[in-house]
Amino acid sequence: MRKVLLPTIIIIAASLLVIRIFYLQIIDDSFKLKSENNAIKKVYDYPERGYIYDRNGKLLVANQASYDIMVIPRDIKKDLNIAEFCALLNITQEEYHKRIEKAKVYSPRLPSVFLSQLNKNEFAAFQEKIRKYDGFYFQKRSLRDYEVDYGANIFGFITQVNEKQIAKNPYYNSGDLIGKQGVEESYEEILRGIKGVKYIQKDKYNREIGPYKEGKYDTIAVAGEDINLTIDAELQKYGEELMINKRGGIVAIEPKSGEILALVTAPSYDPGILVGRQRSKNYTLLYHDSIAKPLYDRGLLAEYPPGSPFKILTGLVALQEGVVNEQTTFMCHHGFSYGGGRFMKCHGFGPHQLHNGIYNSCNTYFGQAYMLTINKYKDPGHAVDVWSSHVKSFGLGQFMGYDLPTGKRGNIPTSKTYKRIYPNGGWRSSTIVSNAIGQGEVLMTPIQLANMMATVANQGYYYTPHIIKKIEGEKIDEKFTTKHVTTIDQKYFPPVISGLFDVYNKGTAYALRVEGIDICGKTGTAENFAKINGKRTQLKDHSIFVAFAPKDNPKIAIAVMIENGGFGATVAGPIASLMIEKYLRKKITRTDLEVRVLNKSLLSEYAKVGGISDALKIESVPKDSVLQAKIVKPKAPAATAPKTEVKKTAVDTTKKN
Repeated sequence: MRKVLLPTIIIIAASLLVIRIFYLQIIDDSFKLKSENNAIKKVYDYPERGYIYDRNGKLLVANQASYDIMVIPRDIKKDLNIAEFCALLNITQEEYHKRIEKAKVYSPRLPSVFLSQLNKNEFAAFQEKIRKYDGFYFQKRSLRDYEVDYGANIFGFITQVNEKQIAKNPYYNSGDLIGKQGVEESYEEILRGIKGVKYIQKDKYNREIGPYKEGKYDTIAVAGEDINLTIDAELQKYGEELMINKRGGIVAIEPKSGEILALVTAPSYDPGILVGRQRSKNYTLLYHDSIAKPLYDRGLLAEYPPGSPFKILTGLVALQEGVVNEQTTFMCHHGFSYGGGRFMKCHGFGPHQLHNGIYNSCNTYFGQAYMLTINKYKDPGHAVDVWSSHVKSFGLGQFMGYDLPTGKRGNIPTSKTYKRIYPNGGWRSSTIVSNAIGQGEVLMTPIQLANMMATVANQGYYYTPHIIKKIEGEKIDEKFTTKHVTTIDQKYFPPVISGLFDVYNKGTAYALRVEGIDICGKTGTAENFAKINGKRTQLKDHSIFVAFAPKDNPKIAIAVMIENGGFGATVAGPIASLMIEKYLRKKITRTDLEVRVLNKSLLSEYAKVGGISDALKIESVPKDSVLQAKIVKPKAPAATAPKTEVKKTAVDTTKKN
């Protein structure tokens, strides 16, 4: 039996192997398609990317025809007239040889892009003579056609895949396009569609003789899906106009849904400059602009001490912890003493309760309320964690989970923070009291500030901010329709909202009122220091403002941050009021504020630290026009330009708010 068993196993195994080989080579022709078969040529049919619309159905991004010259290095004839070929495509012979070598490295037998994104005229000239150049053929693609010249940070752009992306995702081949940054990256698989493929049979002379197996394995391209963004195009456009000659960010959110209405970063650029043959050159200029940083989305990435707006949370946590109520009173003597002779300044004077503490932005009131919150517990470490947990329930100190590919956590300190800073202990409420007024270790991004105000407007809940409103034929992610409830009871929000309302009626934003719109807001200022030639120098403060409106049934919550803008009510506040009126009324009545903001330039302030960007020049334009960006060649930096290292801290005396 044993003598028979082994030969039997060998015979059966050999038979199975022969059958499998027969099946793959004779019956299943698809195996040939998966290999690098010289007799079969793959031709891809690239689908149109999905169109992008705003929340109201306005077309923002469409497509335009483009053509790539593809090359298969081994098919190039040795007698190719290189000089004539290069003249036709307006490239040098050096460029030609460089591109051919790159194609050979990828594969001498497989097609890759030789020259990308020819326009119609360039393509027409090449098409007439393409038959003369074996080894080359054209591939039709669609490039983006921007219907607007704003919103670049929202859209992102499309670019060729790199080797890492090809290795990671087998869908892509050399020369394929992929979305990068913005919604183009976040919704790449939805927007790109599915490319089709045709298999062409070739004879022994390498001539195409027709479809392989009569097109049995060919597939049809499937166009990408259209999407609607939550963005209000007119509001976005207006926000970018208001930010001309300024640096900073604006984020506006619809409180009841978490939909992002506007996401402005400044300076920005016309998205159209990253389309076509000049895309690479223009992107390089933008990327290396280390002064203005037009590719840096300040609304999502810039972390600042929030200053006065953070007092809103200080008050809510103190109410929730039961250490103060609406009648609790603290005497302010232009500040208060704490912690062994230290003094926190405040321009206010006299008794302050929650209500006037908010609209007067009293440091004394909120500093005392914060210390009572921490002193409620014997262990300051535990107390800070309780406080931190409340604050984080507003979505702070963590990635928010929105549908854009970039962001920062911000920072909300915990007991671990202070154990690291003070390894020997000894810290207490007075040590960290600056947290109360948005200084200390607290950092927030503009989108976090806007979401905080949306949560206050909703009286204790928020939806994750998101930029997708509708995907044709699909549902949006349910995480964007899931309600997040804070740890603060709903009953504590109305008295805080009342104080925010009187910021406009009695307080620091009195001059920013818009008749007929009940706005609740809060001014803020962040100190701005830089090391210039090794010396710590104080520069003009950053201007911060947060608001929502109307007071009842809010439709918009907003955060504005202007670098080197000065007091909160000077630049950021007017922009917030204008954006709110623009969204709610679709027109502007506070034309005095509009003229002031449009004519306000902070370029002289930015010139003090590192100078003005030479890669991106933002030009002043009339108020009824859109943002224009002009790419120019960068100049050599001045030899005497000071080296600067900027450090942002916050100050929050109401004098500055």
